[in-house]
Amino acid sequence: MSTTPGRVFLSRIVGQPVFDPAGDRVGKLRDLVVSVRSAGRRPRVLGLVVEVLGRRRVFLPMTRVTSLDGGQIITTGVVNMRRFQQRHHETLAVHELFDRQVSSRDDVEGTVFDLGMEVDARGDWYLSYVAVQEAGKRFGRRGTTHTLDWSDVVGLADEDSVQGARHLLKTMDEMRATDLAGALLEVTPKRRLEIAAELGDERLADVLEELPERTQVEILGVLDPTRAAVVLGEMNDDDAADLLGSLPPATAEQMLARMRPDDAEDMRRLLTYEEGTAGSMMTTEPVVLAPDATIAEALARVREPDLIPALASMVYVCRAPVETPTGRFLGVAHLQALLRHPPSTLVGAIVDDDIEWPRPESSLADVASLLAAYNLVALPVTDDSHRLVGAVTIDDVLDHLLPEGWRESSLEVMRHG
Repeated sequence: MSTTPGRVFLSRIVGQPVFDPAGDRVGKLRDLVVSVRSAGRRPRVLGLVVEVLGRRRVFLPMTRVTSLDGGQIITTGVVNMRRFQQRHHETLAVHELFDRQVSSRDDVEGTVFDLGMEVDARGDWYLSYVAVQEAGKRFGRRGTTHTLDWSDVVGLADEDSVQGARHLLKTMDEMRATDLAGALLEVTPKRRLEIAAELGDERLADVLEELPERTQVEILGVLDPTRAAVVLGEMNDDDAADLLGSLPPATAEQMLARMRPDDAEDMRRLLTYEEGTAGSMMTTEPVVLAPDATIAEALARVREPDLIPALASMVYVCRAPVETPTGRFLGVAHLQALLRHPPSTLVGAIVDDDIEWPRPESSLADVASLLAAYNLVALPVTDDSHRLVGAVTIDDVLDHLLPEGWRESSLEVMRHG
């Protein structure tokens, strides 16, 4: 849909940069705040939700927006950096109106995929147009689209209308998992569960790791059990084990029974360790190589995009088998050491093993002390037979050192300052 003077469709401007009069970027548009009064009256656009430096979201009144021509958003340059807090009478156009199931007075039924606003003679902006897509009559075919006047649409002023999440997710595609977790806490529980249901398995796993435990359980509880098991399998081992440990034993066992056998075996082993020990915090999937692997192979492994930086900081060299629990643990090869030697060098020739590594039963304090003493961001966990059973990263340790509920408090600070 094209943007014409005086008429702007939201899909054209959401996600676009916001500039001050000098052309300097202020932030990025994330949503519009509107006042939905009744089905027959056009909602007035009160202002913009702008994401500024540090991913803080602030409110920019429409009175401070000087131009929307061509989708370019220009302000007066005066921006209140106080965090945006939605009031009870306010509606977020993208988060709450997109994906509504609506009908028209001409018997058109479908899903809202865009909204159009226009300015009146006094300079006030109103939502005036609703873009609706009918359901496809054939599998894989998109339905007919219609642009309707707001006054002809039934369902947008109804807070109980059925809402999906597909179009809303498009506005969240580029968010970090932590930011998306914060956004999920801002919406209603019903909306949160709808969005979670639409996320891909890997994306949902990443987001669950950033959410408070009670919200993790809430989301996992409404997923199909088979899908819930798949999502758990995509999570980091220690996070998945913590989540399983917070579920009723019968529910946890059902999840384990649906997981891949190797994942379930790892989970069962992690669940045997006492809370606050190295075993309860570790991942069972660090980068493990045989001693005859080359540095070129090691560098290829640590470049894998799914690895968190802490796990990519070193490789763990072991005799076969190289899946945890491994054969005899020979030592670690730090990333810096890998970069200092020729690619053809064998990793077995550059290992370090001069530290008394923690055992699964080692305490949180012991693990934290080792990380601090040797300036490490990760370290191996070995058993009494000197086999590698896992690795603990610094973020795992911080997770346990910070006060209970720190994650929820952190997200709350991000949302409200």
